Amino acid sequence: MGKITPVNKQGIIMDIWEVDKLVIFIAFVVPGFISLKTYSLLQPADNKDTSQQLVDAVAYSSVNYALLLGPIYAVEYSGLQTISPTLYVLFYVMVLLVAPVLWAWAFLRLRKTQLLQRSVAHPTGRPWDFVFSQRMHYWVIATLIDGRQISGRFGGKSFASSSPSPEQIYLEEAWIMSEGGGFERARTDSAGIIILAKEIATLELFHVRDAQQGEEA
Repeated sequence: MGKITPVNKQGIIMDIWEVDKLVIFIAFVVPGFISLKTYSLLQPADNKDTSQQLVDAVAYSSVNYALLLGPIYAVEYSGLQTISPTLYVLFYVMVLLVAPVLWAWAFLRLRKTQLLQRSVAHPTGRPWDFVFSQRMHYWVIATLIDGRQISGRFGGKSFASSSPSPEQIYLEEAWIMSEGGGFERARTDSAGIIILAKEIATLELFHVRDAQQGEEA
């Protein structure tokens, strides 16, 4: 039988933080991780478990290098590291930090095009997120499950939650509805109203074009 050589905890820690292993970690995890986080900021979605995120990060890092293989090859064989170390470092800062952000943004834009949606599902999973991500202003009539109606204005100071958080909407002004179902006037001293989506049966939205139309709605 072979002899087992004990390894102390300090030796393990030093082994993990060896320069070559650290470089491999940065090269094959960091770019993909940046792409994942950028995409999740631009397009919120359900969180994946840590192990799946690590696999995705490595895969996206590999894609990043594949797309930049030409420039990397040109830089490595141009002698830039010797000619201008500063430009050499800046180039790899672009490769590791900037390019992953641009790929995530470009991929999301591509997925939202009509051409790609013919064969690929829209990246936004819920109509709620699709509507309110457009940052437009609306007159809102919320019909609750119990039949009551709440009306108000969704403007620049309003807010709607996004995935993966539960749907909630804050209307910056609560309005009184007229007998004909229109918007009569804002409630006195209204500071807005928060509505939980689980209480909503339907949510009607009307375009806000100007202040005068809002008063006459």
